[in-house]
Amino acid sequence: MAGHEAQPSLLQPSLLQGFPDRVPVNGPPLAAVNPVARVVLESSVPHLDRPFDYSVPAELSETAVPGVRVKVKFNGQELNGYVVERRVDSDAAHPLTVLNKVVSPLAVLTPAISELAGAVAARYAGTLSDVLRTAVPPRVAKVEKEFLAGDLDADAADLKPFTDARAWAAYSNGAPYLQHLASGGSPKAVLTALQGFGPGGWPALVASAVATVRSSGRGAVVVVPDYRDLEQLEAALANVLPSSDVARLTADDGQTPRYRNFLRLLTGAAGVAIGTRSAAYAPVRDLGLVVCWDDGDDLHIEQRAPYAHTREVLLLRAEQEHAACLMASHSRSTELQRLVEMRWAVPIEAPRTHVRSTVPRVLNTADSFEQERDPLARIARLPGAAWRAAKEGLERGPVLVQVARAGYAPSLVCETCRELARCNACRGPLAVSSSSAMPACRWCSTPAPQWRCTHCSGTKLRRGAAGVMRTAEELGRAFPGKAVVTSSGEHIKATVPDAPALIVATVGAEPVAPNGYAAALLLDGNSLLRRENLRAGEDTVRRWFNAASLVKPASQGGLVVITADDTAATGALLRWDASGYASRELALRKELQLPPAVRVASVTGARADVVHFSDALEANAELASAPKLRKAGPAPVHLFGGAQSSAEESDSEVRTLYFIPYADAATATRAMRAVKVANAAKRTSGPVQLRLDGVDVL
Repeated sequence: MAGHEAQPSLLQPSLLQGFPDRVPVNGPPLAAVNPVARVVLESSVPHLDRPFDYSVPAELSETAVPGVRVKVKFNGQELNGYVVERRVDSDAAHPLTVLNKVVSPLAVLTPAISELAGAVAARYAGTLSDVLRTAVPPRVAKVEKEFLAGDLDADAADLKPFTDARAWAAYSNGAPYLQHLASGGSPKAVLTALQGFGPGGWPALVASAVATVRSSGRGAVVVVPDYRDLEQLEAALANVLPSSDVARLTADDGQTPRYRNFLRLLTGAAGVAIGTRSAAYAPVRDLGLVVCWDDGDDLHIEQRAPYAHTREVLLLRAEQEHAACLMASHSRSTELQRLVEMRWAVPIEAPRTHVRSTVPRVLNTADSFEQERDPLARIARLPGAAWRAAKEGLERGPVLVQVARAGYAPSLVCETCRELARCNACRGPLAVSSSSAMPACRWCSTPAPQWRCTHCSGTKLRRGAAGVMRTAEELGRAFPGKAVVTSSGEHIKATVPDAPALIVATVGAEPVAPNGYAAALLLDGNSLLRRENLRAGEDTVRRWFNAASLVKPASQGGLVVITADDTAATGALLRWDASGYASRELALRKELQLPPAVRVASVTGARADVVHFSDALEANAELASAPKLRKAGPAPVHLFGGAQSSAEESDSEVRTLYFIPYADAATATRAMRAVKVANAAKRTSGPVQLRLDGVDVL
C-alpha cells in the first residue's frame, strides 16, 4: 500500500535506479483486499532478481491473482513480469507504483513451478527470470482466446487401471517398483534398459511406469533428449493411455501447439507431459512421477543461463513435490551411479541370464584372438571381422555403421610430416566436403588451393580422418548392389525399414530399425576415447551402448563389432556391464576429487574481470566461514599455439575453476550469486560467465 509521498527534493536520480517508478499518492483507488502485488520481473539483470511490490488498483483486483502475466512501470520502462503473491501491506520504504496492466487472466505460473524455478536458480547461481523463460512458454493470444471461450478440450481423459507389467518382469526390482507406484508411493530408481526397439525396448518400459502412476490418479513428466526419442515414447504411450491424456512440450512443434498443450496440462485436461528440456517444468497436477531418459546426453543441458541440466531439475522437483523418480538409460552416468551408491535410488537391472539372452554378441577386433587371425586389424579402419559381420548381416537385415565424424574428410594433414593442415587466414582446420572438392577452412570457409605446410613446407595433403560421407562412399564400393543410407548433421533419420541396407550414422544419430539391426560396426572407437575430456570414456561407453541396444539378440544372430583398443571402456561393452564401468569411473573421480564427486564452477571472461570476480568471491563473508575452495586458474580458454605477448595474454579470455564439496555447495553458490549481483549493480568490472557443473569445462 502506498505510504506517505516521498519528497522529490530528497531523492537523487541515481538513487532511483533499481526501484519501481514513484507515483503520486492521489492515484486510482486500490483493491480493498490484499492491495499489494509482489511481482517478479522478466529481466536477466542480476541485481533485479528479487520481487518488487506494486499497488493493485481496484479495477484489477479480481484479475491480478498470483501466477498471471502483468506489465509494470520500472525505471521509466514498461517491463513484463509475473504476480507471485498478493499481500496486505508492503515493507518498501517508498510509495508504490500502481500495477500497469494484467496481460492475461490465466495464472500460468503455478506455486509449485515458481518454487522449483527458485530452487534451480539457487543451485546454478542464476536468476529466477532466466529459469522462468524456460519454464513458461511464450503467450499465444489466439490459443488463450480459444481456451477462455471453451473451445479447447478441458475434460480429463477416462483412464482405466493398468495391470500389464510384462516389460518390467525381467528386471530385478522392476515389479516391486511398479507395485510401489501403483500403491501411491514415491520410489526412486535408476533403470538400465537393455533394448532400444520392440516390445521390450525402453519406450515400453517408460510407458508402463507412466501408465502405472496414472492408474493411481497421479500425473507424470517424461523428458527425453530429442524428437526421435519423443516419437518413440509417444507411440509407446499410445498403447497404454488415451492420446488426450498426453501432452507434448517441445520447441520443435512451434509456439502454438506447445502453448495449447501447456494450457491442457495447466487445467488438468492432460495428466502426462512428455517433451524435451522445458517439459521438466510442465505444470502437471498432482505430480506422481518424473522420468529422464538418457541423462548423459548433452542435449539435456540448457544452452542459456543458468545452464541447468534436466536431470538435476527433475531431481529437485521430485524432492519438492514428493514424487517418484525414474532415471533410465542403456548405460549409466557417474552422476546416477553416485545416487545409487548413496542409496538415494534403487538400481533396476536385468540378471545376467536375461542379459545374455537379450543382447547381441560383442566382438573386439583388437583382442589377441582377432589379432592372430588378422594382424592388420589394429590399423585397418574396416578390419576383416567387421567386413565379414557386415556381409553376413546384410543377408538378414539392415546393418548399422557408427562413425565418429560428420562430413567427408573433416580433417586434413600434411602428407610429409603428418601435421594438421590449418588455414592461413584464421588457423582453423582444413577439410574437404567431397572427393572432388577443394580444401577449405572449417571455421571461415576460406579455400586453400595452394596450401603450404608451415612445418616442412610440404604442399600435398592427405585425409587425417574419414567422415560419414567418405565412409558411406567406401562401403558402397565394398558392397556393390547394396543400399547405403546416411544419417548425420541436418539429415538425421529417426527410423529405417527392416530391408537389408548399410546405415552409416554419426554417433548419436543412429536410426531405429523396427525389428533391430542384424549387426552393428562401431568404428573410430579410439578417436572417441582419446578426446581431451574428463568424460570421454564415459560418453563413449554411453554411445556404444545406445548403438548396440538397437541390434537383435545373439540368439537371432545379432553381432556388434568394435574397432578400438582393449581398454576398460571396451571391456564394459564386451561384458555388457554398464554399472560396473560407472562404478569404476566414480571411484577414480572420488580419488582425484573431480566431478561428480565434487561440484565444479567455472568463471569465464576477460582476465581482469575473472580476477576481480575471484577476489570478491574469496573475500565474501559467508564463504570465509567455510573451508577454502580448491581453485584452478585463471588459464586461457583457447590456445592456438605460438607465443603470445603479455598484452595479448592479459586481454585473452580466461577461465578459473572452483571445485566445491557438496557439503559447502549451498554456501558457495549463494556467495557466487551475491558477487554476481554486486558486480552488476556497482558495475565495477565487466560481466563474466558463471557455470556450475558444466560437462565441457574439464
